[in-house]
Amino acid sequence: MSADRLSNVSKEVKPESVSLCPLGTAAAPERELLCIFGTGDLGRTLGQRLLQSGYRVVYGSRRPHSCGPLPQGAQVLSHEAAAQSADLVFICIHRVHYDFLETLAPQLKGKVLVDVSNNLKKNLYPEANAEYLQRLIPGAHVVKAFNTLSAWALQNGPSDANRQVYMCGNRAEAKQAVAEVATKLGFAVVDRGSLTAAKELEDFPLQLFPEWRLPLRIAVGLTAFFFVYVVMTDVVYAYVDQGKDISFRIMVSMANKVFPIVSLTMLSLCYVPGVIAAFLQLYRGTKYKRFPDWLDRWMLCRKQMGLVALGFAFLHVLYTLIIPIRHYVRFKIAAGTIAQIRENRTSVLDTTLAWRTDSYFSIGILGFGLYVLLGITSLPSVSNALSWREFSFIQSKLGYLTLFFCTFHTYLYGWDKFLRPSYYKWYTPPAYLLSLVVPSVLLVLKLLLLLPCVDRTLTRIRQGWERTHSEDSSKNALLT
Repeated sequence: MSADRLSNVSKEVKPESVSLCPLGTAAAPERELLCIFGTGDLGRTLGQRLLQSGYRVVYGSRRPHSCGPLPQGAQVLSHEAAAQSADLVFICIHRVHYDFLETLAPQLKGKVLVDVSNNLKKNLYPEANAEYLQRLIPGAHVVKAFNTLSAWALQNGPSDANRQVYMCGNRAEAKQAVAEVATKLGFAVVDRGSLTAAKELEDFPLQLFPEWRLPLRIAVGLTAFFFVYVVMTDVVYAYVDQGKDISFRIMVSMANKVFPIVSLTMLSLCYVPGVIAAFLQLYRGTKYKRFPDWLDRWMLCRKQMGLVALGFAFLHVLYTLIIPIRHYVRFKIAAGTIAQIRENRTSVLDTTLAWRTDSYFSIGILGFGLYVLLGITSLPSVSNALSWREFSFIQSKLGYLTLFFCTFHTYLYGWDKFLRPSYYKWYTPPAYLLSLVVPSVLLVLKLLLLLPCVDRTLTRIRQGWERTHSEDSSKNALLT
């Protein structure tokens, strides 16, 4: 090939090959620079997450050269220099140290300040921290955000329990800038309005299990009531009427009576509000009327109530497993065996009792297995992997099947005891009978809702159909 042809080929290829480099460099925009005041746990973790998400990070510190270990790739400057370098500043310091920010008002003027602080208790200050910060630096745009997230949540990334970032502020552009950062970090933003909502957001982390309060109160109330009831009808009655001291049974036997009663009752209470809501819709003839507030609160805590009920079921299983190794049980078995040897007699196997006990244990195991399945599917990581139809089938259809098995298990436990006058101590019913009231009534009402005529009407109502009253029909007829 001649030199002229080689030069011509190189001229043709050269423009194409050279143009790739400028395109690649131009496609990489400069990363946005964000500033963080505070080098504590939250400040360091937030900086690490921002760096991983593609931001540049500069820290503002009163001791730039001795502020401790910081994420690799971040800069450390004085507060004045760091405030001037970025348009968005995260204030990761406590309120008691806000005073020095007032001296930085010229450097922070027009900047977006993200207040992430919290207090140790409610009503510690007359105004919210974010409102106080806005008053200190009136020229800045304060946004309350990220205060409901812990350093652990930021370090490990968003999960189902803490994927939301609550936010409030007076300027829409400032909130939009913070929302973009939160979204890039993988969180979902919930705008709560103006800065007057900051006090409410600062109270969120101080609430201790707000969704668990009602279920725990119900559990404690039921446990206390049935424990006192069982002790009175068993231990106190035996001491007063027969002179026997069986107080040692309080630790295991009495507890193992109370736990299944509370578990079955609370499992029933998970499904009672749904049945009440169905009958209310049938009575009203529409789904567009709000339920009472107490019913709304009840329905919102059904998941927590079910998990507490599952916890009591686990305790019942564990207490049942230790029964054979109890000293009292081993003593009774040994004493019965010795008595048979002395009397030279042999007990005959009662097949009816054997059927009853085997059925009692078998139904209990099946019920507990479904119980555990309900608890597993209520976990966010599992429920998110299920479709709405699958989740509804497990929690509703299998939930009622679980309730049926657990109720039937209790009926097999009682068998014919309700016919024996000796079990009605001081004319009070046995405790297991009291535990059957709510689930039995609930199952009967659910069967009524499953009747074809009732189910068809309820389905139509939930699909948007409304029943018109005769007065409304007459008025419509007159108008037409």
